[in-house]
Amino acid sequence: QVQLVESGGGLVQAGGSLRLSCAASGRTFRTSVMGWFRQAPGKEREFVARINWSVGTTYYADSVKGRFTISRDNAKNTVYLQMNSLKPEDTAVYYCAADYNIGTADYKYWGQGTQVTVSS
Repeated sequence: QVQLVESGGGLVQAGGSLRLSCAASGRTFRTSVMGWFRQAPGKEREFVARINWSVGTTYYADSVKGRFTISRDNAKNTVYLQMNSLKPEDTAVYYCAADYNIGTADYKYWGQGTQVTVSS
């Protein structure tokens, strides 16, 4: 059974940093694309960042470019999201997703989410 477990969320002041982790179990995703999404109260889920596990290429939403960094650790089967210079508008539940399917334009697996709150 595949599981994605996010951790690392919390409360931080504006300008601070957090590192989110997404630990995958049940299979590896070394030929897959993994991503981070977020959903703020009353808003739709939005894309944050993604990484092609095998080659390490990354892509970011304009709103986080230059502040967030996505990375992966093969040995730990874990994807990270380093978030710096956090802003109140980054407040949301952050979700990890794995195994992007081009045909469905969606990810097959999702984590349960971790709350990030940035105070002003």
